[in-house]
Amino acid sequence: MKYIGAHVSAAGGVENAPLNAMKIGATGFALFTKNQKQWVAKDLSEENIGKFRENMEKGGFSPDAVLPHDSYLINLGHPEEEKREKSLNAFIDEIKRVEQLGLKYLNFHPGSHLKQISEEECLSHIAASLNRAIVASQNTILVIETTAGQGSNLGWRFEQIGSIIDQVENKSRVAVCIDTCHIFAAGYDIRTREGYDRVMADFDSAIGLDYLKAFHLNDAKSGFGSHVDRHHSLGQGNIGWEAFRFIMEDPRNDGIPMILETIEPEIWADEIGKLKELAGY
Repeated sequence: MKYIGAHVSAAGGVENAPLNAMKIGATGFALFTKNQKQWVAKDLSEENIGKFRENMEKGGFSPDAVLPHDSYLINLGHPEEEKREKSLNAFIDEIKRVEQLGLKYLNFHPGSHLKQISEEECLSHIAASLNRAIVASQNTILVIETTAGQGSNLGWRFEQIGSIIDQVENKSRVAVCIDTCHIFAAGYDIRTREGYDRVMADFDSAIGLDYLKAFHLNDAKSGFGSHVDRHHSLGQGNIGWEAFRFIMEDPRNDGIPMILETIEPEIWADEIGKLKELAGY
């Protein structure tokens, strides 16, 4: 069973996210637990939390099927200590919100060196931030998202993510999300069966397939190896439908969230229906 859905709106309160996922026939979903473009947000109320859990049950969603995403402002590898500390504090707050909602994962972009420090130093800062966040929280699994490598963002090579995980002390608390648009833009070609198999073998060698706990399913407006992060609707970009067939048919990808971040919410239900068909549901 694959948990197929989209990154749905939580406007009006986090409790609305499961309802919005139900409307598009999703079996899983992603959400922001606060405004992703602000550092600080008001705390979740007991009413928010209670209604969220009630609507999760109403929709038949398990914590395994939900992939919350942290704020885009957070940079756990920031070269400046004061700004890195600000990011870490915001990250820990995000984790606590996930735990209040009874969820399991928190998806995040690893970080950026901003061309001020070396790649190795930035990766070590990210790992150190994760170690502190793990100690300061209970059991949330911190899911590192593959990136396109745009600007000075790290996480676009599997080896970079492997380096972060190597430096994390409690490895049971970290995992990885493959974003199909991002890896394509980073130079991993999944358009053919041979290419897909090679990319998965590369992931296993550099990171380990046991760490793969989510997918972001996006086609790409950007070109192969361009390092440009531009999502497209499935089958309408430079990746094409066949790659998503390989992903959905692969039993190694069972039991994890498969989340659309495609650009036309009005066709999410159709995309989800097609993905379910490819998965054999």
